[in-house]
This record gives sequence, structure tokens and C-alpha cells, in this order.
Amino acid sequence: METLKTTCLHDKHVALGAKMVGFGGFDMPIEYTSIVGEHNAVRKATGIFDVSHMGEILVTGEDSEKYVNYIFSNDITGAPVGKIYYGIMLYPTGGAVDDLLVYKKGEKEFFLVVNASNIEKDYEWMLENCKGFNVTIENQSGYYGEVAVQGPKAFEDIEKYVGIEVDDLEFYTFKELDYDGEKIIVSRTGYTGEDGFELYGSHKFINKVWDLLIESKEVTPCGLGCRDTLRFEVGLPLYGHELTDTITPLEAGLGSFVKLDKKDFIGKDAIAKQKAEGLKRKVIGIELKDKAIPRADYDVEVNGKKIGYVTTGYNSISTGKSVCMALVDVDYSKLGTEVEVRIRKKTFPGEVTKKRFYEKNYKK
Repeated sequence: METLKTTCLHDKHVALGAKMVGFGGFDMPIEYTSIVGEHNAVRKATGIFDVSHMGEILVTGEDSEKYVNYIFSNDITGAPVGKIYYGIMLYPTGGAVDDLLVYKKGEKEFFLVVNASNIEKDYEWMLENCKGFNVTIENQSGYYGEVAVQGPKAFEDIEKYVGIEVDDLEFYTFKELDYDGEKIIVSRTGYTGEDGFELYGSHKFINKVWDLLIESKEVTPCGLGCRDTLRFEVGLPLYGHELTDTITPLEAGLGSFVKLDKKDFIGKDAIAKQKAEGLKRKVIGIELKDKAIPRADYDVEVNGKKIGYVTTGYNSISTGKSVCMALVDVDYSKLGTEVEVRIRKKTFPGEVTKKRFYEKNYKK
């Protein structure tokens, strides 16, 4: 039986009565009171998530920019310090090793934030592919804790209760600060469709931030259950569902984060070939005409023929509609196409829609 790791906030979750589950090798809170209540708290006010299970890998050295560009699908050439980029680490086949964020900390210093379940795999992949580059790669995941503070009142609550000015940050930027004698990182990205901030620092710092915000009574502790419902409603992918080692960024609809005009990067040839030949399948949205709930891995059919499968599905909390994202044959991906989702022994009619079921409310 796998021994689950714990984050620096684990005791806080238990004390609050959170329902705990294994996720990415960690014992994590799935919900505290209810997924619906926590979801709505983020949409209407402020929620705080423990995301200390995420991985942090630091790349430094003379060739750090050149190296990160080689293993990363987006283009960070000449990026300003303080900028964040979303992109994918690719296998030579075009499948995803992982999707991640790259923070430019200095001219020769990059901070990579990776998915919890992929930390060791990503780190090993990076080490295997650094030959010929003058870089140092350091897995700092054990040092950092992280909380995500999300919602339309997030910046007010952070400034009021933590005492950190955050509204000067633009979307997808970050800054480093001294706080109680230690260096911390504060960024503005979000993964919920709402305005949001991430705070990184020592375990002591993360515990302090958690206590300050929870004790304010203005900020709701939120589990990974509503983190999934929130990101899903605005069409954001989750590694292992909409993006995998066999689902390429083009199939996932993430082509804008793959810069084929870059000189070279791992997976470039496979992605360029796929783009030239045309996609055979694609991740799309589906809205059911019934209240039945489509779940991951359920078959999608047309006239009894399987054309794909659900990657994520819910009864959308914000819209009340039964919706899902699904990977289907490209011939059936056009908006308005009528499809069916097989839920147990019955099929339920639906229609292909945009993947964004709820409009994002980010600061731009």
C-alpha cells in the first residue's frame, strides 16, 4: 500500500474536519463542508487552497534560458524578469511529459512549477535532457509550500489580512518579497476562472498565511474537489485528463502555447508533422440535454459508434448544466454536432459546444 506524503498544512486540514483523499501521492483535502459551497465561495468571494503538493524546480546557469526553451513548448526568449509562461514539456512523440509554469526570476534563473504527480518524473526528464547545457537543476519541492488564494475579493483579503500588496501585479506576473525575514514569491495566475494569487515560501510562512486568512472568517478553505469543478467550467486542462503522454497539445486545444517558430525544442518535429497532416481527434465540450452526469472515461457515441470518450464531466455548479470535455474523432468536433454519452447502460443525447462553459473573470 502506498504511503501518502503530507503537506505542511496537513494538520490544519484534519483539525478543520476535511475529507482527505490520496492525490498525486499526497494526502489532500477533497472538501471541508461541501464542494458546492466551496466552489461558490471562490466564484463570489475568496477561497484558499493548499497546493503545497505542487513541485518546484529551479534552473540556473549560463545556458538556463537556452535549456528551458529546449524542454519547453512556449518561447521564453528575452522574457522580462517577473514574467510567467504556461507551456508543456513534450516527449519526442509530441505527447506531454507535463504542463507547467515557468517563472523568470533572473537573467539566468528560472523557477518551474510542475504537477504533484509528476515531480520525480519531470525532474528526471530534465536531468536526462540537460547534456551539453551549462545549467544546474535543483528540485526545491521539499522546501516550498504554496497556497492559492482565489476569487473576486482575493486581492483585498490578502492585502488586508496578510499585509502584502498584490494588486500591482499584472496577470501572469510575479514578484519576490521579504516577509518576516524570508524571501517569498507572490504570483497572479489562478486556475479557477477567477482572479487569483499564489504565495510560495517556507512551511512556516505558508502556515502563517493560512492562519491569517482562515481566522479572518472572510476566506473559505477549499479542497481539490472544487478546484477541479472550477477549472473545468472555464475549459482549463488537467494533466492526466485533457493532456497526457498520448494526447498532444494540439489535440487538447493548446496549440497557442507551442511555438513552432522556435529554433528547436523536444517534440517540435512531431507537433509540426501533426499540424501539417491535420488532427485526427480533438478535445471538445459537450452539453447534455438531460441531467445525467457524464464522468471521465464514459464513451461518446454517434449512431451506436464510439467516437471518443469523456475526459472530465460534471453537473456544472455555476450554470446548472450537465457538461463534459471529451476527446473525439475530429469529424465529430464541429460546434452543434449531435452526439450521445453512454452512462452505464443508457445513452444520453448531447451537443458539441465550446469547452468554456463559464466565462472567466480574470484581471487582464
